[in-house]
Order: sequence, then C-alpha cells, then structure tokens
Amino acid sequence: MSAARSTSVPDAGRITNVLVANRGEIARRVFATCRRMGLGTTAVYSDADANAPHVTEADAAIRLPGNTPAETYLRADLIIAAAQAAGADAIHPGYGFLSENAEFAKTVQEAGLVWIGPPVAAIEQMGSKVESKKMMDAAGVPVLKQLDPAEVTAEMLPVLIKASAGGGGRGMRVVRELSQLTEQLEAARREAESAFGDPTVFCERYLETGRHIEVQVMADTHGRVWTVGERECSIQRRHQKVVEEAPSPLVERIGGAGEGTGSEWPPRRDSMRWRLFEAARLASEAIGYQGAGTVEFLADEQGEFFFLEMNTRLQVEHPVTECTTGLDLVRLQLQVAQGYRLPATPPPMRGHSIEVRLYAEDPAQDWQPQSGPVHRIEFGAGTAEFTVLTEPGLRLDSGVVAGSVVGVFYDPMLAKVISYADTRDEAAHLLATALQRARIHGLVTNRDLLVRVLRHPAFLAGDTDTAFFATHGLEQLAAALVSESDEALSIVAAALADAAANRSRATIGAGLPSGWRNLPSQAQHKSYESRNTGVHEVRYRLTRTGLEVDGHDGLALLEAGPDTVVLSVPGERGPVRRRFEIARYGDLVAVDSPLGPVALRKLPRFSDPADQVAEGSLLAPMPGAVIRVGAEAGSTVTKGQPILWLEAMKMEHTIAAPATGLLTELNVVAGQQVDVGTVLAVVHVEDSVE
Repeated sequence: MSAARSTSVPDAGRITNVLVANRGEIARRVFATCRRMGLGTTAVYSDADANAPHVTEADAAIRLPGNTPAETYLRADLIIAAAQAAGADAIHPGYGFLSENAEFAKTVQEAGLVWIGPPVAAIEQMGSKVESKKMMDAAGVPVLKQLDPAEVTAEMLPVLIKASAGGGGRGMRVVRELSQLTEQLEAARREAESAFGDPTVFCERYLETGRHIEVQVMADTHGRVWTVGERECSIQRRHQKVVEEAPSPLVERIGGAGEGTGSEWPPRRDSMRWRLFEAARLASEAIGYQGAGTVEFLADEQGEFFFLEMNTRLQVEHPVTECTTGLDLVRLQLQVAQGYRLPATPPPMRGHSIEVRLYAEDPAQDWQPQSGPVHRIEFGAGTAEFTVLTEPGLRLDSGVVAGSVVGVFYDPMLAKVISYADTRDEAAHLLATALQRARIHGLVTNRDLLVRVLRHPAFLAGDTDTAFFATHGLEQLAAALVSESDEALSIVAAALADAAANRSRATIGAGLPSGWRNLPSQAQHKSYESRNTGVHEVRYRLTRTGLEVDGHDGLALLEAGPDTVVLSVPGERGPVRRRFEIARYGDLVAVDSPLGPVALRKLPRFSDPADQVAEGSLLAPMPGAVIRVGAEAGSTVTKGQPILWLEAMKMEHTIAAPATGLLTELNVVAGQQVDVGTVLAVVHVEDSVE
C-alpha cells in the first residue's frame, strides 16, 4: 500500500498464518500479499486441484476429499478443521463459494479464528437480495422495484430472474415471453441451489441497455468508511462480467452537474461520482459494514442509477481499483481484521486500468466452456504477477500455469489480465497487443473476442452498455483475429517447421536431408485443420533454387527449424520478413506471430474408419453431467427442441435437435457423466420428415 498508510490500533489478535478458503487465482492473489507481509499461508484443495499452483505455493496444504464444490469448498466443517490442523489463525474466504455465507463466518469466529471479512450481521443483511433492497430503500439509496415471480404479467416483461443468495451470473435468466417464465424459474433455481446452496430467486424489471457501475468500499472497525473509486463492468456475457475498468467512462463523461469533468478530485458535490460515493457510503453505514465490499449500481446514460446489490467480499475485478489508487486491498483487509484504523481519506484515483477475464470457452459456440490441459500460457516480458502497478504496464492474476488442467467442476476462467496506463486509450492498446501476442496453447479461449472488444470504436469511445455484444454482433466480435491470408502463411510455416523436424530426425545418403531433391520432383504435402477455415493442404518443394509453395508465388524461405520459420513474403512495396514460432502437442500445432495466433490440428495421411460418427449425431461439446432428458428414443423432434441438458462448470447448457427428424438413439440418462465428444443422441432426418 503506497499512498495511504493504516494507523496501528490492534483490537484483535495478531494474524500469523492465513488459510484461504478458496482456490485458483484468488488463493494465489491472497498468498502473494501474505508473503509480502511476512505471514504464513495455508491452502485447501479438492482432489481435482491436487496439483494446482495455489496448492504448491502455500506453506501448508490440506486435502478436502472429493471433486465437486458441495463435497469440498462448500464444506465449512472441513475448512475449519483444515485451519486448525495447519495452525492457521485466520481465514480469508476469497470470492464465490462460502465468501458471503454468514453461517460460515460465524463458525470461523466461534472456532477462535480471525474472519477476514465483514461482520456476520452485515453478511446476513446483504445476503438476501430481496431483503437488502428493502433496507437500501429505507436508507435513501435508489433501488429498482422487486417483483414477485408469481405476480409477473406480460405487461411487466422483460424481467430478470436473479438468485437471492448469489452472483457471478448463476441463477440469472432474462424472460421476454410469459410462457417461458415457469421453465426459466426452475432452471434459475437449480443453478442457484448448485452454486450457492440456496434456490431462492426473485424478479426485477430488466433494462435492455444500461451501465454496470460499482463502488469499492473499505471500512475499518472504528466507524470510518472509504469509498475507493468506482469501476465500470458493463460488458458482460450471461450476466457475468468480461471487461472491467476504472474509472468508469460514463462517470468520466458526465462529470459534474453542469460544468466540470469527471476527473476532478475530490469529486464535486452533486456530480455523478459524488452521488455514487454517497450512495455507497449510506449503504455501508446502514449495515455497520467493515472490511472490503462493493456496492453495485445500474446506471443510464443520463447518470441516474439504481442499487443492484452489495457484495460483502473482495471482487474479481479489484485489481483495476488497486492500480488506479496504489492500494493493496488484500493488505487493507488483513489490517482491518486486526483492528487498524484507516487514515482520514483514501488516495485519489489516477490513470486508467482495464481488466479482462480470459476464459476457456468458445464465444462463437454459445460460450461453451472448454476443459483439458493448458500446455502454455505466457505473456510478454515484464508482466507483473499479483502486483499493484504504479507505472504503465501489464499485470497477470492467474490460477493456472503451463501444465495445468482445466476441469469441469469449477469456473473456466484461466486468468485476469490487467493493464495500467496514464490514459484509457493507452491502457486499451497495451492490453489488446499483449493479449494478441500472448502464447496460449491447448484450449479454445475468448482471447480473440477480448482483443476485438478492446479495439472496437464503440469501446474506445466509452460506449459500453450491458447490450454490447448484442448491439455490435457477437459473430463479428468472436471472429478470429488472424485474416484468412495471414492464417494461410501460418499454415505454410507449420508445414515447413514439421518438415524441418522430420529432416532433423532422418537423413539420406551423404548426409543430405530428407526431402531434398537434385531434380524436379513431385511436391511434398502436409494437411492441417483449422477451426476457422477448415482443412488445408500445403504442397511445397525444396529445390536448389529455393522454396516453391503451391498458391504462394514469390514466397521465400529464409530460415526453417522445428520451432522457428522465417519467411520473406511478397508485398506491393517489396518483400516483408515474417517470423513464426511453432509448438506441437500431439496433433495440436500452435503457430504464434505478430499476425495473430493460429491453432491447427495436424491430419494423418490416412483416416481411421473407426473415428467416423453417424450423420445426425449430437456430440457432447464439453465434459459434464446430464441433469435432465427432454425426449425419448423413437420420438419425432423438431429443429431447436431441447433433447437434454448438461451441467458443466456450474452452468446449464441445452443440447437441442439440429434438425427436424426421428430421434433414433438416446445414449445417456439423467445423472450420467459424459466426456467431450461422447455421442449423446442421433437424429435421423428423412426427406418425408423435411
């Protein structure tokens, strides 16, 4: 913490060892601050996380038998026992799981441990979104009216179903047709029960467009409440934040009431920023809040806003506030838990910070989560990890490293990538470039979408409402970064690197490399499949006059090795030198260059008939559990009709009929666990049915 220092007035016992009742990136984040403060660290882990980085980095680690959250990270009794076994004297809940569970906080304190979080009463009051809104209304905080699901009429549509005990998009559904309300309520309740152990949901009016603005608060145990800047988190998918930034472009644009700008500090009285801070302060004081928390609002373009909820914990997006204030919020949490006083005022905001959430998911395929090994995840030199940036640069908060495996039991977020710079444009440019050039091998991610968002004219102009993907077209935003012509060059580079790898393993007479010909000969060829453009066959000759590649006149080979290829590419104003880095993992070939990342599957020369699947087969797009079946074998199904539902990574996914036809096979039952690529069902389409 740089700009403001706490004053030591310890009312609680001194913390010496912290157990983080969480996993992945947030556990590593808390451990990083603990190490800087000279505190011991204790991790807990499920069987699925046995080799996770947060486990190996901790001073001690305790196993929680099982894989699912219900068996492990949601078991308060096991976590308390783990803390006692390891000699930890404090518990940090992170976010998600039990972080906003009042009963857990109470149990921690009853066990004689320090709870690094708000008072139990504050968690209870904000834990129910239904009751919390009533309380905020009474405190003078503007709120949206809540609706009883049983009383929703067609005139009230659209409405948003929300889980009373949750967040992170779980248990949230938008309903635009009254006939869908019952089904969506049931689905929302199932997700809420699975994620939070509480199926309670409610409805409120859904604003198709709006700005998601939130205020970071920090309160000590002596009655002082800081409002530590605001963040904007409007770009979302499935009601989960994807891009977050501080300060808010909307607040910056609107500025004060009348003259002035949003950048003024301290904020002018009656400006939007001042009104947001005042509402957040009222909300915090109304419940006697202590520690780190976030008060979330939905705002319109005119600067009016309504209370959404208060998260009684640290937020996923807290790094952007750290970078624009110089504060280590985890350090402050630990200090407040020990009774330290906050200084009179927090430091002012400076510069701009943007965070994106890098997910193992396919935005172009309805955000399907991915699972499997992370072969490589590297950002540029100089990238800081879990560090408060004070100079322009890049920060990485990640729960995975090279060799990690993304499973099906938890959220598929790979990393939070954060930039900090003097201006918003510079922060966006720095982050987009770093993402494009990062080496991320092994899984399909939302990387291309994130880069396109950061470079989109609307984003750069600050026009970032909650309908961003719908407004600007998900298909265009999710498109591959690399152009088809540049991808073709990358595929040529992959073929030449593979050829170099083959030559390094085999020679012919007189030490000449395999593939070399003294006389003109038939072209050699290699085949690859791209997710973006399908199958490519590269036909090339290595002659004494140089490289010849079919369809690429004028292309010259300057250097070729198993891992690096340098090509001279013809252009309108002369040849351009291009360097490509190639990595292989089985049949996966990853090609990285400034042109953009390319992932390929190397195709065998001869296909195995056993690998063929019947036409009309519905394959599992991800590993998961079948939670419901909606049709029977032998029945006629219509295009788009749900056949079954999969639960993976705490979200439900519908598997629908691709066309109208006869459901000839149904190979799974409710409760069955399936792997990616499993043939779930087969729909036979006949001419008569069509």
